[in-house]
Amino acid sequence: MPSLRSRALSAALMATGRRGRFASAEAVRARVARSARRPASHVPPRSLGRVAEVSRTFVGAWPVYDVSPLGGEPAAQVLYVHGGGFINELVRPHWALIRTLVTRARAQVVVPAYILAPRGTADRNVPVAADLLSGMIASGGAGGTVLIGDSAGAGLALAAAQRLRDRTGAQPSRIVLISPWLDVTMSHPDQAAIEAYDPILARPGLAEAGRLYAGNLAADDPLVSPLHGSFGGLAPLTVFTGTRDVLTTDSRELLRRARAGGAEVEFHEEAGLPHGYPLLPVPEGRAARDRIVELVRAAADR
Repeated sequence: MPSLRSRALSAALMATGRRGRFASAEAVRARVARSARRPASHVPPRSLGRVAEVSRTFVGAWPVYDVSPLGGEPAAQVLYVHGGGFINELVRPHWALIRTLVTRARAQVVVPAYILAPRGTADRNVPVAADLLSGMIASGGAGGTVLIGDSAGAGLALAAAQRLRDRTGAQPSRIVLISPWLDVTMSHPDQAAIEAYDPILARPGLAEAGRLYAGNLAADDPLVSPLHGSFGGLAPLTVFTGTRDVLTTDSRELLRRARAGGAEVEFHEEAGLPHGYPLLPVPEGRAARDRIVELVRAAADR
């Protein structure tokens, strides 16, 4: 059973109509139009500079932030790919997770502010993410390299890992997927029933955001929807999902297909928890973050 705090938060999210952002294709198109007129900031909060060294470079057109521990070499590297339905920038919960990785796991966290849809489509974004991951793995650094993505960022991260595997065979030490969105077709038959209890997401808007991200590719192309790619030769996977998340079907399908393909999968499904719960200020979220810190530390010890 979910904690009292988790139940209260889900109820509050439902009452405030948070999933209205994805209630319809029109709502998503309106949000994209507003963002085009007045782009949101992806700049990290100033408070992060009190606990980490923060710098910014560019990889092509992507601003890429380097967030590293103060006072000493990092123990491991993390490439963190943020969520937001491919149409939203980094927000405070993302930066809070990054802060945790830097301060508790002593990781250097590389954070791309990738180009959002509709300008940033899968055929453009996945190769850049794969190149960024390849460079981090090749650089060696201290410890291993862990690839972490949440929601839409998990889909981009997994597609990048698949592309890198196909190109060179290289892989990070581990891939961590938080409430991953891996199939933008939104066609799983179980999603309708789950959607009624999801306080954050709705299928119509997600399908439209996925269409914008797909660009000229089919929605089920593995570059767009890596659930339709192959899983052999990938790094060990860790997946976090909650049963009040319409996208939990993607995680369950990933578990089935990845294990059938010979991949190692550590799977965490929390009853009654919403989308992105490892980023939320609830007991289950703290436990998930504790596990992620452990995984990054384990990569550093290799």
